[in-house]
Amino acid sequence: MDIKNIVIWCVIGLIAGWLASLLIGGGGLIRYVLTGLIGAFVGGFLFNAAGINVNLGNAFVNQVVVSAVGAVIVVLIARALA
Repeated sequence: MDIKNIVIWCVIGLIAGWLASLLIGGGGLIRYVLTGLIGAFVGGFLFNAAGINVNLGNAFVNQVVVSAVGAVIVVLIARALA
């Protein structure tokens, strides 16, 4: 694991968290990153378990979409529990 991969994950998390906040509401930079990173794991797990393959022509965009969907799910679950 090198610093480049960590930075890419943080950028994907930031974008995914921001997209989720646009759909659901709420925000803040730290919250965007945390929600996006957790959403990346959740989205990746759910898409793989369901056998869904996102192919939008760019690997980065694919990861952002999967992470954003996962982030929305994480936010909805957190709000339901709160």
